Amino acid sequence: MNQLEESLLDAPIIEKEGYQYFVHPISDGVPMLEPELLREIVIKIIRKADVDVDKIVTPAAMGIHISTAVSLMTDIPLVVVRKRQYGLDGEVALSQVTGYSENEMYINDVDAGDRVLLLDDVLSTGGTLRGITGALEEIGAEIADVVAVIKKEGGGNELEDTDYDVRTLINVDVEDGAVVITDSHGDD
Repeated sequence: MNQLEESLLDAPIIEKEGYQYFVHPISDGVPMLEPELLREIVIKIIRKADVDVDKIVTPAAMGIHISTAVSLMTDIPLVVVRKRQYGLDGEVALSQVTGYSENEMYINDVDAGDRVLLLDDVLSTGGTLRGITGALEEIGAEIADVVAVIKKEGGGNELEDTDYDVRTLINVDVEDGAVVITDSHGDD
């Protein structure tokens, strides 16, 4: 069994406003993230994703550590979609709606014609990725690939009715207060 799978099976579950939420180093930074787990994930992303891109785009905050590691391994520049508005030229606002929150986010440093890889930690409802893909389309960027490390089943997926197929490394569900692996290879 690989480290990602083992770590997910050991993940504690909390309930947040009726939403069963697993607590994991990749999605929460708690418990601590072991370098071996991060290394395994980065290697899997590089093997699965289209990395012939100009930029990696990731939402703050939990996509940053994964995307930073991928950026370091591939020499692809990294753009972080932030929850803070800076008012810089070319900044584009988007709405992020997840299973448990709603926020405004802002993209800087992506231009029309940029070929991008969109990376995130977890695909649960697809709300974050839907907002970002819409903003990238508005900018005129080409979304070469969309990758999430973990897909949580049962939350619906707002990207299902779009042209984007999200590649995942592993798919899970939460049943009776425990993480269950539904596909140890994820979606291609």
